[in-house]
Amino acid sequence: MKTSLLLLLMMTGAALARAQKVDSICFHLYTDSLKKGTYNYINVDAKRSDNSWMPMTAREIIFTSTAGRFEGNSLYLDDKQPEEKITVKAVLRENPAIAKEVVIYIKKLPDNEPLKSKEEVMQPSRKRRRQ
Repeated sequence: MKTSLLLLLMMTGAALARAQKVDSICFHLYTDSLKKGTYNYINVDAKRSDNSWMPMTAREIIFTSTAGRFEGNSLYLDDKQPEEKITVKAVLRENPAIAKEVVIYIKKLPDNEPLKSKEEVMQPSRKRRRQ
């Protein structure tokens, strides 16, 4: 009896999880620009019918872009990429009518500026003190 009840609860939970439909998808990018010569993670989340958010992967999303190549959610851009910006499109596999596009610029300046020290970060800003 306990095994049957447990099995019924598990099946009901699985059915409820499937019942939540994806209403829309949204890009939640970790940065405002893409870097050349590296993998850039493209974060897409789904808003479900119960207003909750769920992270999406290449299993649920078809990714395309005007340049570079995708490996999972990561867009690789070659060092010699000539474009200034790239359009990335995400399409929900289970419902291709749900899709989003975003234009992302490619970073132009090198990453060679020194990071601030702990003391510099913790030091209060003079601009914030002005009233």
